[in-house]
This record gives sequence, C-alpha cells and structure tokens, in this order.
Amino acid sequence: MNEQELCPNSSDQPGTPRCNHNWGHLFVVSAPSGAGKTTLCRAVLEHFTDMLYSVSYTTRSPREGEKNAIDYHFISLEAFKNGIIDRKWAEWAEVHGHYYGTSAEFLDKGLNAGKDILADLDVQGTIQILARYPDCITIFIAPPSLETLRHRLKSRGLDSAAVIEQRLHNAKDEMAQKALYRHVIVNDRLETAKKQLISLIEKYC
Repeated sequence: MNEQELCPNSSDQPGTPRCNHNWGHLFVVSAPSGAGKTTLCRAVLEHFTDMLYSVSYTTRSPREGEKNAIDYHFISLEAFKNGIIDRKWAEWAEVHGHYYGTSAEFLDKGLNAGKDILADLDVQGTIQILARYPDCITIFIAPPSLETLRHRLKSRGLDSAAVIEQRLHNAKDEMAQKALYRHVIVNDRLETAKKQLISLIEKYC
C-alpha cells in the first residue's frame, strides 16, 4: 500500500483518533517474549480509542488474575476442535499441549464494519493470517539485541535460567523471520517505540 492509498484522518475530537473508511485495517503485531509487545499494544489501544482488539481463544486454564473475554476466551478442547472443523479460526496452533486461535468471525465482522483491529500474534500465526488477509499491516517489534533481551528477561524475575535460554532461542528464530513483516520497530527506548508505532498506524488512518 502506498501513501496515496492511505485513508485520511477524520478525527473530529482531539484525543480520539479515528479512521474514516468502509473497510477496516487489520494490524498484526509480533515480537519475541520480553520485547515489550504487550506494553506497546496497550499504548496503541489507549491512543486509538475506536480500535478493536482481537482476544485469542485458548483451551488452557486461566492463570491467576486472568479474566475471560479480556485476557483470553477460555473454552473447552471439544469446542476448540469443533471450531477447527467448522473453520472458525482465522489462525490456530497447538502450543505445549494447549490450543490457541483467532476468531475469523470477529475479524470479518469488524473489518466489514470499517473497524480497525489490533491482533497480537506469533510468527506462525501471522503467516496463517497473511494467507487469509494478505492486505493486513504486519509489524514486528524487535529488541536492540539478544543480549539486551536477555537482560530484560532476567530483570523481570519471572523465569528460571532454563526458561530464559529457551525464550532467547525462540527469539533468535523469530527475529530471523522479521523480513516477513511489512514494518519493523526496534524497541530500544520504550517511549520512542510507542511514538513510532502510533505514528506508523496513523499513516493508515
């Protein structure tokens, strides 16, 4: 998509950016664990108050503090597998014995209604989404380096040394596929990365 195809910003109320178009944009954000994706996505949703967020479905049990339909839609294994048969998922995967998926109905209804949607997906999920929504705007959030990522993961104090090494191994694989994405933002300084991501999305509005 070039600059001439981008929609003009039709916001008529300061602080409430909106897009004026008949067909919504699907923004897909991916990043290695610890790269700041959750914080950046939250900043986008706070800035673009009209944007929808695609809440994933999962068969795993809720963790402490997680709320249904906010963190995930928690459903049974049977319901998820029926969804596979019924082609309910725009993308899905099995991870460590649990299933995760994105509702195709939610995306289609939102986009057809002219709503912009933000989806937080891993690389494999993004590949599946691109097959179904080839015009989606894909954004990869990268750490400045693996060493910086290692430091951030250690600083969180949430994972064992073995888990951190596994996350770093996965991050290396994910970063090797960043060329799949239309845009790449390096999260060196969080506030700068927030401004870059918001500015990028505004270009499509």
